[in-house]
Amino acid sequence: MCIFCKIINKELDSETVYEDKDVIAIMDLNPLTKGHTLVIPKVHYKNILDTPPEVLKKVMVVAQKLAIQYMDTLKMEGFNLVVNNNSVAQQAVDHLHVHIIPRYNKDEINYLSKAK
Repeated sequence: MCIFCKIINKELDSETVYEDKDVIAIMDLNPLTKGHTLVIPKVHYKNILDTPPEVLKKVMVVAQKLAIQYMDTLKMEGFNLVVNNNSVAQQAVDHLHVHIIPRYNKDEINYLSKAK
């Protein structure tokens, strides 16, 4: 069983910021910025390729809801939504999850830099 399934089943603790019958959102254990959140469907799907469209919609609606809330509560100036698919793309847990990465003017994260 994957780590996210264990969190969903309450076998592991997490800092949960949102939960409904289909989706859970937790704070990332290794945040890139303050408020880095993972939005996760409660049913296990490996990545975006095998996730049904109706589940993707629910996950993205929650990501949008949290991003709107974070604009005010975290005073973020922007954000990235990131979905890594497969290990070559840095997917560390084989359970679909969307990263909400709050962005601030001086956070020094650059997704547009070229690989060497």
